[in-house]
Amino acid sequence: MNRRAFLSTAIAGSAVAAVIGRPAFSQTFEVSRSEAEWRAMLTPAQYDVMRDEGTERAGSSPLDKNYADGTYLCRGCELPVYSSKHKFDSGTGWPSFWQSLPDAVRTKDDRSLFGRRTEVHCRRCGSHFGHIFDDGPAPTGKRHCLNGVSLVFQAA
Repeated sequence: MNRRAFLSTAIAGSAVAAVIGRPAFSQTFEVSRSEAEWRAMLTPAQYDVMRDEGTERAGSSPLDKNYADGTYLCRGCELPVYSSKHKFDSGTGWPSFWQSLPDAVRTKDDRSLFGRRTEVHCRRCGSHFGHIFDDGPAPTGKRHCLNGVSLVFQAA
């Protein structure tokens, strides 16, 4: 392969990866902001997770070990999304819940390099929280594995 063909292939691959890595919602949200507005209100790490569907490092969120009574709000729009009553220690290094509050989240398929997963997002602003897995406790059997940077804890 010559240099020109190699560079063309590399550029095309990068463009496809950039498009695939972006959120692909076909809906509008109650709370909507421009990219500049999101960047102004979030740290780079928060923006990476909430708007580009990134993942924070395991064990990096103080919310993982927070078991105080209260409610977890979406950092993007302050919608109450999870109750401390549904939180459990999954041992994964990320805050985990066995269910969300009613009408608080939406899901979509994530067909990334790791196979098929279910992403969980705020239903009001579309912010990415994390993923839902089928290895949680009763009564749902679900584990909402969340990025702490997407949440704000409000004590009861």
